[in-house]
Amino acid sequence: MTTNAQETPDTQEPFILKRQENGIVFLTLNRPRARNALSQAMLDALLEEFDAVAADESASVVVLAGAGPAFCAGHDLKEMRATGFDHAYAGKLFDTCGKLMQRIVSLPQPVIARAHGVATAAGAQLVATCDLAIAADTTRFATPGVNIGFFCSTPMVALSRNVSHKHAMQMLLTGDLIDAPTALRFGLVNEIVPEAELDAAVAALAAKIAAKSRHTLAIGKGAFYRQAELPLAAAYAYAQNVMVNNLRSLDAQEGICAFIDKRTPVWRNS
Repeated sequence: MTTNAQETPDTQEPFILKRQENGIVFLTLNRPRARNALSQAMLDALLEEFDAVAADESASVVVLAGAGPAFCAGHDLKEMRATGFDHAYAGKLFDTCGKLMQRIVSLPQPVIARAHGVATAAGAQLVATCDLAIAADTTRFATPGVNIGFFCSTPMVALSRNVSHKHAMQMLLTGDLIDAPTALRFGLVNEIVPEAELDAAVAALAAKIAAKSRHTLAIGKGAFYRQAELPLAAAYAYAQNVMVNNLRSLDAQEGICAFIDKRTPVWRNS
């Protein structure tokens, strides 16, 4: 297991735990006593890890998890108060958080959120930002900023792009916790499983994705988010061009031939 070099001042434990096996990178938020609250240092460490994964040609998929009883309880409110609610600190904090969320979207590798316990505020934002999410059936989600006079405006960006507007507004305006079945109904997560089966379910999904061509996964993920920003006609024109170029890749040609020949493809990841 490798770890980020940065250390938490209270426990001397790394902010992010990292291990990699069979093309799957596991990143675990590691402030369990703080419910993995996203301090500035935690955000910096996580962004650093995602930048490293982006450059790692052996990495096919990422699993994002949380240590301890919670996935992530959002931003570190105690740190905010300790700074005296400093404007410069807040600007840097939310800028780093925005960069992190955009990095997850732009990452060549798909990212799976492994949600348990609670995922609230920026924790819910992380779940919404990840490409896929599997949650324990006991997990609860919320964007509760409105309850403390601090509206979840940046979590709103990811939330409103992943669930219907009515459901996003319900979460944002009430601040209520929703249970895992409701999160599934809203479209915030892909699947819910018994907590005892969470690791196995996440591992199975990650392994299934990791068996694909890394080159093709990167093409597909990038195209998905790009076309979603375009008007319909422009989206088709863009996607058509992506497919034409994709067909030139060795993996596309190998995959098509393997399908016709009824054999398992051998990916070159190019």
